[in-house]
Amino acid sequence: MAIPTIDMVRTGQNINRLRKAAGVTVRDLQDVFGFATPQAIYKWQHGAALPMVDNLVLLSAIFKVSIDEILIVEQCDEVTLSASA
Repeated sequence: MAIPTIDMVRTGQNINRLRKAAGVTVRDLQDVFGFATPQAIYKWQHGAALPMVDNLVLLSAIFKVSIDEILIVEQCDEVTLSASA
């Protein structure tokens, strides 16, 4: 079974691209999310962190895309799962 993983750097680049395409500034997002500083948004855009699920839902609404269009998911190595007794 292939295990999917989120490519954090490419997802961050995607968030940055979608933000710009939507005509939204980092400051706009900071205000919408109620963050005191823009650091979390910059971390998302640089791939240092991922938005929490509730923030992903809000980003998808702001950008008018599905969550699947925000996250960049890759398939990794095959892993064998053993059945528990």
